[in-house]
Amino acid sequence: MARRREFLNIAGLCEELGISRDTFYKWRAKGTAPRCTKLPNGELRICRDDLEMWLDTCKEAA
Repeated sequence: MARRREFLNIAGLCEELGISRDTFYKWRAKGTAPRCTKLPNGELRICRDDLEMWLDTCKEAA
């Protein structure tokens, strides 16, 4: 059986990352936020897999 994709809304993403909505939208304006899917009603969703890949790109070498 195929795995069902999990999507986060903006509030869920911000809560998970511990950031404000303002920070998310600043990142989005700079082009540094995780990839988003825009729904027909204009709302944004972030696929869990895209978030995980984005977080991997944020890691720094110690």
